[in-house]
Amino acid sequence: MTAVAYHRPACLDDALALLAADEDARPLAGGQTLVPMLNLDLLAPTAIVSLADLADLRGIAALADGSIRIGAMETHARIAASRIFAAGQALVPRAAGHIASPAIRNFGTIGGACAHGDPVSDWPVALVAADARIEIAGPAGRRGVAAADFFLGFLTTALEPGEIVTAIVVPPVPGRAIHLRYSRIDSDYATVIVAGAADIRDGICRSVRLAVGACGPVPVRLAAVEDLLTGRPLEPALVAAAGRMLAEAIDPLDDVRGSAAYRRRILPGLVARALAGVA
Repeated sequence: MTAVAYHRPACLDDALALLAADEDARPLAGGQTLVPMLNLDLLAPTAIVSLADLADLRGIAALADGSIRIGAMETHARIAASRIFAAGQALVPRAAGHIASPAIRNFGTIGGACAHGDPVSDWPVALVAADARIEIAGPAGRRGVAAADFFLGFLTTALEPGEIVTAIVVPPVPGRAIHLRYSRIDSDYATVIVAGAADIRDGICRSVRLAVGACGPVPVRLAAVEDLLTGRPLEPALVAAAGRMLAEAIDPLDDVRGSAAYRRRILPGLVARALAGVA
């Protein structure tokens, strides 16, 4: 194995400087993606920059406007166990609790998962549905990117060279949380994910956010679907029409978890099940 330098900086600025100085250096968060890629010779970095000691990247805190800020180094397990999320924001800890196995949830981090950008994982669809914002730091300073603009394609994100995810901010989300995950077994990647939140009272849908994951290179969320459902009774025909619209919009692959046709066939039923559960 080629020798790889290992750095463990004590502050964010030092970590960014190390990454900027070596374009082949890679940041290490929880290691649940990076380490297997190293073992499989899919990556050959010249240096590893550990983010373990960066206090700026830790903590789950409520902000003055009701948003929740999640440090990038928070693990899936800590997010799943947190009681700080309210109402529709609860889709975030629900998503965290469905990720892989307990061993991975105890080490994997939300920042690392976002930076990896795997479209079949739970975080992209949950954060798009929640209107979350991804906070980023790099050589040019700090910036925020809406989750819908952050995930650009298969393993492709809005991160520029030398940048890292520092936090995720989830705004107040009205209604009750939706995170319906259909998979072959609990620890597997999902075949289809339906995530979001809906405020349904007296049979009327007051507001809804609905996104579909694991069905293409990026999560799919359609304003037309949300407009169709909002302000109306959720009658079966209306819900079925919303499901068909989403099924027509997705761009799934054929893989071991199901064919593209299979995903399109089951999606309307999963949308109906998700909305019925909230109601």
